[in-house]
Amino acid sequence: MTLRNRSLFTAVATAALLVLATAQTALGQSATKPLTNQRALAATAGCGKTPTLRSGTQSITTSGKNRSYILRIPDNYNNNNPYRLIFGFHWNGGTANDVDSGGTSGYPWSYYGLRALSNNTTIFVAPQGFNNGWANSGGEDTVFVDDMIRRIESDLCVDTSQLFAMGFSYGGGMSYSLACNRANVFRAVAVYSGGQLSGCSGGNDPIAYIGLHGLRDPVLNISTGRSLRDRFVRNNGCTAQNPPEPAQGSLTHIVTYYSGCRAGYPVAWAAFDAGHTPNPVDGKSGDLEPGENSWTRPVVWSFFTQFSGSNPSPSATPTSSPSSAPTGNPPAAGAIRGVGSGRCLDVSGASQSNGAQAQIWDCNGQNNQQWTLTSASELRVYGNKCLDVNGGSTANGATVIIWDCNGQNNQKWRFNSDGSITAVGANKCLDVPGSATANGTKLAIWDCNGGSNQRWTRV
Repeated sequence: MTLRNRSLFTAVATAALLVLATAQTALGQSATKPLTNQRALAATAGCGKTPTLRSGTQSITTSGKNRSYILRIPDNYNNNNPYRLIFGFHWNGGTANDVDSGGTSGYPWSYYGLRALSNNTTIFVAPQGFNNGWANSGGEDTVFVDDMIRRIESDLCVDTSQLFAMGFSYGGGMSYSLACNRANVFRAVAVYSGGQLSGCSGGNDPIAYIGLHGLRDPVLNISTGRSLRDRFVRNNGCTAQNPPEPAQGSLTHIVTYYSGCRAGYPVAWAAFDAGHTPNPVDGKSGDLEPGENSWTRPVVWSFFTQFSGSNPSPSATPTSSPSSAPTGNPPAAGAIRGVGSGRCLDVSGASQSNGAQAQIWDCNGQNNQQWTLTSASELRVYGNKCLDVNGGSTANGATVIIWDCNGQNNQKWRFNSDGSITAVGANKCLDVPGSATANGTKLAIWDCNGGSNQRWTRV
């Protein structure tokens, strides 16, 4: 059981009732000077320095109170390498140790599963909330975060453009609060089944945002998660939509990347057919499945790691125009038609199963022909499946399929000015074998040659 031996629903429901009633009046402006909202893209004071901090529980005095947090430094820490920094906030009744340890699932679910995926490329922090929660009274939990960042950056080498926050339920509420009041300190947040429980001071600036919420959540209704998401749909200049959500009883999930978002500020929405949980598993009806089996791990990790080491300008005006797509790329969503065949990039049989083959077919506007180019250079279909070079192969003739998005290079694609689409991992082009034009021709990768069977256009 990933959330240890505690009554999750009782604990979180109590917090939801208490905090929702008081959060709006409990929050005020702290007298402590906050971190600047204009983070410099420079080495921190800890770079090149022999660190004094060690992995484990740390104590800090903040707002006149003693607080604690757990710090995890990469095993192979190099003081000349700026590291990504991720904060993982616990749920109501949970603890920093629950986040750090991964509960009964252990290391594979540590920090909601991201620590194992990071493979020693990231510094992790699990703060401990007062009374095992995040009421953020008077903004004291936000100041706590500010003070932890200052301390860590003064001692360790941190990439100041790569700070992230995530949390479940009450911890999701705290992550949302940081999205509101520290949008230019944190690069992105992930809110698992959260609500506005820790306040939202400010809340007008863009930040990359992913929300994950269950259709059958009995503690914080999914409408709450949609409301949190929609704030950043607006702030980030995304095109408003009602993203698809799975049917109740399907025991599946759908991940949607919004279109039209300001460059560098994506919004993603992951709806799933389960209850109040950070670790749903497709095909399973329970809310306490082993975290290492959950699809949320690669989805959130992919969302966080899509960003390079540079921040978008915080002063630019958000826009919902398609021009916010990466320079040189076609519009970021829609059908993709082969120039030589006149037929569209299609998933065989409209299957949503891993391993379903990509093919060409008469353009018909169906969901299995709608491809979204994300800022991570993925080509997504159905919201949660990526165009994938089978097995990560680099050989001519390797088949092209769909698979759960995982952030690997065999799922990254580059649109070129000549209309070709390059598989980044293989450095070969998306190809219609033999220049075929028949419906059902399966696609592959091949050495780029400029042929019309390797050129594509948006419909």
